[in-house]
Amino acid sequence: MIRPISQVSVKGKRLVVRADLNVPMDGDQVTDLTRITRFATGMRPLLASGARLVILTHFGRPKATQPDPAFSVQKLLAPLSNALGCDVAFAPQVRGLQTEAISRALPDGSALLVENLRFDAGETANDPVFAADLAALGDLYVNDAFSVSHRAHASTEALAHLLPAYGGPLLIEELSALSSALETPQRPAVAIVGGAKVSSKINVLRNLVGKVDHLIVGGGMANTFLFADGAPMGKSLHEADQLSTVADIRRLAAQNGCTILVQKDAVISRDFKAGAASETVDAHACPADAMILDAGPEAVKSFSRVLGAARTILWNGPLGAFEIPPFDRATVALAKRAAALTQDGNAITVAGGGDTVAALNAAGVAQDFTYVSSAGGAFLEWLEGQTLPGIAALMRVTEKV
Repeated sequence: MIRPISQVSVKGKRLVVRADLNVPMDGDQVTDLTRITRFATGMRPLLASGARLVILTHFGRPKATQPDPAFSVQKLLAPLSNALGCDVAFAPQVRGLQTEAISRALPDGSALLVENLRFDAGETANDPVFAADLAALGDLYVNDAFSVSHRAHASTEALAHLLPAYGGPLLIEELSALSSALETPQRPAVAIVGGAKVSSKINVLRNLVGKVDHLIVGGGMANTFLFADGAPMGKSLHEADQLSTVADIRRLAAQNGCTILVQKDAVISRDFKAGAASETVDAHACPADAMILDAGPEAVKSFSRVLGAARTILWNGPLGAFEIPPFDRATVALAKRAAALTQDGNAITVAGGGDTVAALNAAGVAQDFTYVSSAGGAFLEWLEGQTLPGIAALMRVTEKV
């Protein structure tokens, strides 16, 4: 078990908090406040209890490990202050005596934002000296960034061993949601896995067929499964070199009593563009000059019936080329079905991955799912069954207590 910071007396304590405030920007304007808002929601009760927050985050991928105004987190001060409900001080140096002095001068119930961690090469190198300098900024360490916990960086791994370490509200919430969907799901449990390539999600598929009762495969991945069954692909995206992988996944599914579901009909088109003329055909009848771009209406009905009986639904990846209408219909239809089941109290729904979040937002139902993760790579590695360095560090620290 990871110790939650919410169970600790934090009045007068400096909390070195690893956040993920790597938000999208247009110039100096934040275009999506989701990460800032979700982080602040968990931090406000700590501030109200008298904590002093020393906030660490990376921002973008600066080419040089030295200050670059284009990647300065100073531009986040205004939206972060607004979200936290207090003025946030700024430390222009990632580490050093000046930054340490600013952290020590913080009054109770206030916050400090430290400059971009990636301006120092010690961050990505998981350098113990850099981690020690970060530890000097506080009394307790709090990891509230599940989304970067798959990286063994100084602020996620080494730092956890140098101060009393805890999980932040957002991280604890994420772990609880993922555990309920993958480790201890209410059954029947259904996973929807889509995306372009089987090769990019081999470990996800192998892990999931041992965890769920039904696996719905969509997107370009479904084309590869269809191709393995002898379906003509025309110009459809598929991986002809992954037939042995498909056979292996099916073998593992059979051993674990997991049913793999692939569409029986498909939406095809000769053009991959918005508003292109399309038609529905049997999934084994794609013409040579066309491409499969979405699951068909019969597939949607079939998949919907499976979801209707489910108690847990885990979703990663769209069923088709959802970014381009009309090839978003299957993804939107199933997203709305899953959302309705959630709102009726019939299913726990957990979704994650960049394309998945975008698809649920496009369908207007992201807020209706039980939990939607913005973790990206960490979410995918969790689905693969991997041990995340940042989480492992917190658990090892807990075991020593």
